[in-house]
Amino acid sequence: QVQLVESGGRLVQAGDSLRLSCVASGSTFNYNMGWFRQAPAKEREFVATIGWNGGGIWYADSVRGRFTISRDNAKNTIYLEMDDLKPEDTARYYCARRYGNDYRVVASYDYWGQGTQVTVSS
Repeated sequence: QVQLVESGGRLVQAGDSLRLSCVASGSTFNYNMGWFRQAPAKEREFVATIGWNGGGIWYADSVRGRFTISRDNAKNTIYLEMDDLKPEDTARYYCARRYGNDYRVVASYDYWGQGTQVTVSS
């Protein structure tokens, strides 16, 4: 079993920066991870992924250049640094463990956290 707990979400203004954290427990932290987000009445969408060794980083087009994913395996933690936030980034952000090859789809992830809310005001 893997437990994932996200934190760091809050209300910010457009142009602000924010860092989300996701702490994993219950298993050795040697797996690929990802961030997704879900806005009200929308499907959960891929944001970023990172490989178990810190490589294999990919971003959604909508966040590339503004968001940075990273990890600290010594702390069993992954991060999502979000810069130049926009109102359209408003969503609940989830971290998840990836076991599948297609990092863009929800079905490639098996364990999910409860999410942390990010709200960006204009």
